[in-house]
Amino acid sequence: MSATIRLTRMGRKKHPFYRLVVLDSRERRDGDYIDKLGHYNPFVEPREVKIDHDRAIEWLEKGAGMSDTARSLLRNEGILYRWHLRKSGLDAAEIESKVQEYRSRHSSRLEATRQQLSESHAAELKKREDAEKAYLKAKLAKAEGAEEGEEAQAAGEEGTPSAEGDEAPAQAEAKGAEAAEEKKAAPADSAEASQDEAEGTDAS
Repeated sequence: MSATIRLTRMGRKKHPFYRLVVLDSRERRDGDYIDKLGHYNPFVEPREVKIDHDRAIEWLEKGAGMSDTARSLLRNEGILYRWHLRKSGLDAAEIESKVQEYRSRHSSRLEATRQQLSESHAAELKKREDAEKAYLKAKLAKAEGAEEGEEAQAAGEEGTPSAEGDEAPAQAEAKGAEAAEEKKAAPADSAEASQDEAEGTDAS
């Protein structure tokens, strides 16, 4: 039988956690396992990892394989390093001292990585906020410019005389000219009428 150390999913829907187990490599992921080595919950802060180091090393010494995620967890917890030191023939006290030193260095690297990611995330959020503010400012300025243009156009239309206004003075001027011509013509007609009357008198 080929044994594999891997994670099996537990918990309810959308709230999972994982057990680190040893199972037959031919079994499905959530099938029956041979041994339980610990658990892993990545959905809490800080994430929770609890592994039985001695039993994990026993299975490694028996030739158990590892999934990629299980290997990462064992490395982060210093179990693979402890197993390497054991194979080197060091005593328990020295192994424990070196493992503690390794875990301290590893924790520092992880903390620095988290800090860097946090700063990068904060910078990205600020960049997005600045871009959104600039977009809203430009949109507001464009809207204000459009309103000013509409107001100027409305004012120009109010000051320009309409076509009917243009026609009214022209008609009044034409009527005035006709009245003046009629007035000029009126004395001539009167003179002709007087002359006709005089001629009629002479004839009689």
